[in-house]
Amino acid sequence: MSHNIHPTAIIHPNAKIADNVTVGAFTQIGELVSIGENSKIGSNCEIGLEQGTLDPTELIIGKNANIRSGAILYLSSTFGDGFQTGHRVTIREGTIAGAGFQAGTLCDIQGHVEIGDHVKLHSNVHIGQGSKISSYVWIFPYVVLTNDPHPPSETRLGVTVKPYVAIGTMSTILPGVVIEEGCLIAAGSTLSKNTDADTIWAGTPAKSVGKTERIKLTGTDTPAYPWRRHFHRGYPDDIVQQWTKEFSA
Repeated sequence: MSHNIHPTAIIHPNAKIADNVTVGAFTQIGELVSIGENSKIGSNCEIGLEQGTLDPTELIIGKNANIRSGAILYLSSTFGDGFQTGHRVTIREGTIAGAGFQAGTLCDIQGHVEIGDHVKLHSNVHIGQGSKISSYVWIFPYVVLTNDPHPPSETRLGVTVKPYVAIGTMSTILPGVVIEEGCLIAAGSTLSKNTDADTIWAGTPAKSVGKTERIKLTGTDTPAYPWRRHFHRGYPDDIVQQWTKEFSA
């Protein structure tokens, strides 16, 4: 096997490191860690922390990951191929994420979370325990998914986000809320109610202000939503072909 391991990195001899993996300076990789081929781990990362609320099981990172400097990943989690982080990301135990998951700089995922394929979190996003995020969701900076209906308490009601949802910057989603497929949550909103599919929610508290189809791309008469009609950058070719076929019928 060929690797590019910085001499200051500390890797447990039982860790499973596939071919062509790069590990940066002062990074630590624990015993129960499996890293797929062609992955890059930046400097000063802690991969496979043992502290947490689960009995420790393997931390699995798929192929072609890019984990940037300062990231902290706990054991008992699984990430599909193409996983990417920004800098200084923290992801706690019990996080199960599909292919192409992206977590921007300073994201904080509190564990016991389900995340689908090609979910994109921008910087400074907080995901509370028990959240369920479906595939092809966009969550923009400073969004918070909460889970305690009367803090502080032992009650946990995670947020559920269905496919193709976009949550605007600095929005707060309150415990137990279900956001249905294709919704747009406007920037700065506080959402306390379940939504209908393909609707716009705005304000504090957020209210439904119509269907997403009413929003047009700037300077055109083309509907901006569903966004997959026109936005394909960064998605696999087979997925783009499905979307193209869906809207060409």
